[in-house]
Amino acid sequence: MEMSTSLMFDRAISQMGITQDRISKTQTQLSTTKKVVNPSDAPDEAATITRLKSAIDRQNSYIATINSVKDKLSQQETAASHASDLMYRLKELTVQAANDTYSAADRKSIDIEVRQLRDQLLSVANTQDVNGNFIFSGSRVGKVAFATNADGKLLYQGDQTINATNVGDQSTVDINRAGTNPFDKLVRTDVSGKKTAVGFFEVIDDLSVALQSNNATNLRRSVGEVEQLQQGISDSLASIGAATNKIDNQAALANENLLRMKSTLSSAEDTDYTEAITRMNKDMLALQAAQSSFAKISQLNLFDYIK
Repeated sequence: MEMSTSLMFDRAISQMGITQDRISKTQTQLSTTKKVVNPSDAPDEAATITRLKSAIDRQNSYIATINSVKDKLSQQETAASHASDLMYRLKELTVQAANDTYSAADRKSIDIEVRQLRDQLLSVANTQDVNGNFIFSGSRVGKVAFATNADGKLLYQGDQTINATNVGDQSTVDINRAGTNPFDKLVRTDVSGKKTAVGFFEVIDDLSVALQSNNATNLRRSVGEVEQLQQGISDSLASIGAATNKIDNQAALANENLLRMKSTLSSAEDTDYTEAITRMNKDMLALQAAQSSFAKISQLNLFDYIK
């Protein structure tokens, strides 16, 4: 098989060009620290890298949401915990006042602290976050949770809408809370059997009236009602605690997923310096050898053989 001089030159130049391209690609990988600089370099790996980056962004979004929700839950837990402490004291006073050994004057003295506890509970129920939002108003965060209406009754002004947000794949958590949880109503049954819904603060106001009027019957009724109010706050506190535990577990899972995904991304995307330098040195030696051989071959001609 005959090979023309021009064909031999073209092949040699083409091969050196390919080697130079490999060296240039390796140099780019070393300078950028990325194994895949352009999608065309490795389409399959580029697609994998894109998917991993998208998954990492999603995990980062979950972590940011978790931190925000955790702050909200922390505020709710602090408020509910304080309310629970106040209710325990209110319960103690109610039980004491219902004791037949207490006089009318004693009960009026107890009423002074009961009113103070009632005002403190109202302050807790109307707690605002750093943005001025009321944390126990449901979705009506700009509206005070409990306020006095035109009839002078203290009523809940928020709503029952509870919003949830994603904190992980297939995992959500409530981010707000209605004032009726923990400051819930109760059902009161009178002597005739008639049932009436009574608000949280109305129960405490009725207790105060009973203390002022020295009404032993209503005081005994208040013992059970205050117990129900206190239990409602305890249940709400437990619910907030469970949500907080869920958030903590989800945060740990998100961080583990993030670490694993970043490690996988690094394996797929980052340059292996040892392997890249070894490969570049090999290609540079091959290029130098090819250039040396080409230089010698390019100088040969027919007259060299005639001599």
